[in-house]
Amino acid sequence: MFELEDWQQKASRQGFIDKALIAGRQVAAQSGATFAAIDPATNRLLANVAACGEAEVDQAVSAARRSFESGAWSRCAPRERQQKLLRLAELILAHRDELALLDSLNMGKPVTDAWNIDVPGAAGVFRWYAESLDKLYDQVAPTAPDALATITREPLGVVAAVVPWNFPLDMAAWKLAPALAAGNSVVLKPAEQSPFSALRLAELALEAGIPEGVLNVVPGLGEQAGKALGLHPDVDCLAFTGSTEVGKFFMAYSAQSNLKQVWLECGGKSANLVFADCRDLDLAAEKAAFGIFFNQGEVCSANSRLLVERSIHDEFVERLVAKSRDWLPGDPLDPASRAGAIVDERQTARIMEFIRGAEQDGARLACGGRQLSFNGSSNFVEPTIFTGVRADQRLAREEVFGPVLAVSVFDSEEEAVRLANDSVYGLAASLWSDDLNRAHRVARRLNVGTVSVNTVDALDPCTPFGGAKQSGFGRDLSLHAFDKYTQLKTTWFQLR
Repeated sequence: MFELEDWQQKASRQGFIDKALIAGRQVAAQSGATFAAIDPATNRLLANVAACGEAEVDQAVSAARRSFESGAWSRCAPRERQQKLLRLAELILAHRDELALLDSLNMGKPVTDAWNIDVPGAAGVFRWYAESLDKLYDQVAPTAPDALATITREPLGVVAAVVPWNFPLDMAAWKLAPALAAGNSVVLKPAEQSPFSALRLAELALEAGIPEGVLNVVPGLGEQAGKALGLHPDVDCLAFTGSTEVGKFFMAYSAQSNLKQVWLECGGKSANLVFADCRDLDLAAEKAAFGIFFNQGEVCSANSRLLVERSIHDEFVERLVAKSRDWLPGDPLDPASRAGAIVDERQTARIMEFIRGAEQDGARLACGGRQLSFNGSSNFVEPTIFTGVRADQRLAREEVFGPVLAVSVFDSEEEAVRLANDSVYGLAASLWSDDLNRAHRVARRLNVGTVSVNTVDALDPCTPFGGAKQSGFGRDLSLHAFDKYTQLKTTWFQLR
């Protein structure tokens, strides 16, 4: 594995794609507009990137539509798509250093996390969907003998994917792999904070043999490029991961345009329930720290609410505070850093506002709470834990998207479930108990998309990921993701 000096040398040589990729070619914004891509760990300008608007989005959608109608991808044999997606997975791994560095420089995460987790994870998702293609079968309905009714799953056409900045490459892969595997053509809009790995991925897709126009990438601001995709009348489906607020905009854009399908994976305020019958409190504390401090807390399913049974509360918080010291932020290029920089100054200021607000609301600061500076940047926040947080306080109800944990106590299983479900979100939850009956009972009552028992934030390509309530609907990962990017067609043959 590389040392700090190795990554610094790689960073000094790294180039950046600063234009859209449409129909296989780099395209500047017609208006000439750009936006600044900044390394949040140093506040260094990385590149001025084309700020795509309606004109570029229309160009990309047209390219996607032409490629879809040509049949070069949409009508090729599943095994042909399989081989090209497998080749893309190989290329992602072959460019592991570069892709990890792009995401780290772009949004501040530790480069070792990007190298060890994100890049192989993205390659694994493409490989998983590619491998599924020759194992999926259509259906024949149980009709009368004089009829034959087939039920086939067909691609939708042009899919728009709008992805966030916290896992730039991984979130792109979660949308692109099933959408492309199904035979769709895609227009991808990465977050303006993190466009580089998506643009490089599109180049690798061309190298893998995916036809021009099948994957197009339009960097730009959400209120311009994102809105243009949401309102475009020739987009058949839009998949979005991001805030609930923006998700609601995309629902409205669909109603104002062509009633395109909209699939949302939005915000979360996931609860982590620790019962007194958990035998390994040290492991539970270690995982609780991981569940909120990994990726600087910038995780939609972060376990940002900790509910602890009263009889073990003080001991558990003491263990947790000790574990939090392992998550102090540092230089993202330093392999010793388990946490890096917050994505930008705006998000850092928002996190600090939550910390000040929690103190004003009477919550007790158990550790952290300070903004730190490294290498000319102040986009670093200590792992922060508040105890005594009431359910009606802002810290218990709103998504911080940072390394800030709200701890509350409960006295009964019934109260624990009530507190956990008392949220407008329903993305995920965790629970710790060595009583198998309790674990089953509580898991069934938690109104969320994923419950992790005696671990936190469990996921795998073979299991669906998504939420309930204002965390959205539809599922990423697993075969269920194909439901978002395909439509069922019944063909009835009357025999004679």
